[in-house]
Amino acid sequence: MTSPADTAAEPVETASIPASTSRRSARGGGSGGLLLRFSGLYIWAAIIVVFGALVPQTFLTVQTATGIATNEAVTIIVAVGLLFSLAAGGFDLSMAQNLGFAAVVVATLSTVGGHGPWFSALVAIALSTAVGAINGFFVSVIRINSLIATLAMTSILLAATRLVSGQQFRGPLPDALRETSNAEPAGVPILVLYALIVAAAAWYLLEHTPFGRRLYATGANPEAAFLAGVRTGRHLFASFVITGFAAGLAGVLLAGKIGSVGPDIGPSYLLPSFAACFLGTTQLKPGKFNVWGTILSILLLATGVKGLQLLGGEQWITDAFNGLALLTAVSVAVVSARRAQSGRTVRRSTGRSAP
Repeated sequence: MTSPADTAAEPVETASIPASTSRRSARGGGSGGLLLRFSGLYIWAAIIVVFGALVPQTFLTVQTATGIATNEAVTIIVAVGLLFSLAAGGFDLSMAQNLGFAAVVVATLSTVGGHGPWFSALVAIALSTAVGAINGFFVSVIRINSLIATLAMTSILLAATRLVSGQQFRGPLPDALRETSNAEPAGVPILVLYALIVAAAAWYLLEHTPFGRRLYATGANPEAAFLAGVRTGRHLFASFVITGFAAGLAGVLLAGKIGSVGPDIGPSYLLPSFAACFLGTTQLKPGKFNVWGTILSILLLATGVKGLQLLGGEQWITDAFNGLALLTAVSVAVVSARRAQSGRTVRRSTGRSAP
């Protein structure tokens, strides 16, 4: 007998938009496709050149480059985790608040609670992973739309975060936790190393394992994947669990990095993560949620924001920049999908009319 979790297939139109692009565009076929595939690198280089010319004393420094990489390491970890639920055709709007929840839990347990740093970290990550499992249950088994389920979870997590924190800052965290996030082995920020390890593991899992291939199949066409023997419900469930785990890990590392945690720490990671994931579908492997395209997008956006800030831009520049990037990325994905569909329709029509 097949369980509901095995048969669940929730088509999420927006998340599946990139999967509908043509094979040719995904390979970057033609000069136009090649230009689009690596456009992020060109734009990133242009941003560096422009701001390097405008503010060379502060922008073109090792400190600025290191600061961008270190500050975005947490975003990379949580965004890479988000990739899994997006690749499976779901949306996890709660992942940013889940990150904040984990940060508050580890800070509260290790300070007010008097527990050891590693016990506190493990509990925080376990709770965030459990949140991901709950999201996965409601989406894959109960079959609630992922947007609604995770939006509701966001509200629940916000309440839980405020309850645990007492609506106060918790800190300073133990030295062991702070050292875990702020060490610099061989002069390299350890957060950057963590982000690279997580990214490499996610890349391998998504691109080089049967699980990853089935996850992409679930997101692209859940009905067809199920008919082909893929347990779509289980893969969708697993994707939310992985997103929850990544949020918990990112939250613990962020808490260690800043040393003192407030109840409103998480939400600021929501828009940058989604913007990077969708912008990443236009890079390196167009039409596909992919790890390295996402990381390139994060660094591109962060570099642009940093340059604007060094020019004297206001704090709201960050939100505007990320919002515009998300709109642009989704628009490109939609237009690419429509052109691919139009091309397939023309080819089928031509084939039928050929003598």
